[in-house]
Amino acid sequence: MSESTGDATVLIVDDEEEVADVYALRLRNQYTTETAYGGEAALDRVDDDVDVVLLDRRMPAVSGDDVLDRIREREVDTRVIMITAVDPDFDIIDMPFDDYLCKPVEKEDLVAAIDQQLAASRYDDRLSEYLEVTSKLALLEDEKTPQTLDDHEDIEELEARAERLKSEMDDALASFEDIETAFEEIDRSSI
Repeated sequence: MSESTGDATVLIVDDEEEVADVYALRLRNQYTTETAYGGEAALDRVDDDVDVVLLDRRMPAVSGDDVLDRIREREVDTRVIMITAVDPDFDIIDMPFDDYLCKPVEKEDLVAAIDQQLAASRYDDRLSEYLEVTSKLALLEDEKTPQTLDDHEDIEELEARAERLKSEMDDALASFEDIETAFEEIDRSSI
């Protein structure tokens, strides 16, 4: 993992070359960018030198979900942000991504999400887990009705996990400059 944002390598994975190229163009002044046009190409390229992977979820042949699982199975030290037109559902609770943004994504939100992941990678695993859990909660709260959320047993468990993690790392969060405000400022939903 890179020590500074400017040295960070971001791998953009999308089966639509134009989409991947647009994201690379938007980000090239902030990070070193690379593109992979599909799941197989992503798996061929991703390694510990890639700091953040921007991963499309819906791709032919090897889906983004499969790429994500294989990255985690290989224990590659990289952060994964799903960037997709697939509206999140309860299946995201068990997915091992670090963040999830719904297309279309504004440049400011994309840069903020990448910077947040780069900052989180410098802290311990509890902060990373906290960001993952709160990202999932925020997505589901945006996409689901309060009644649907109340009826789903995993939501209460996810909320309790977020509270437990937050209380365990108050000191780390205090030094992370108002993480909750920074987290909430990123528009993750498709709405």
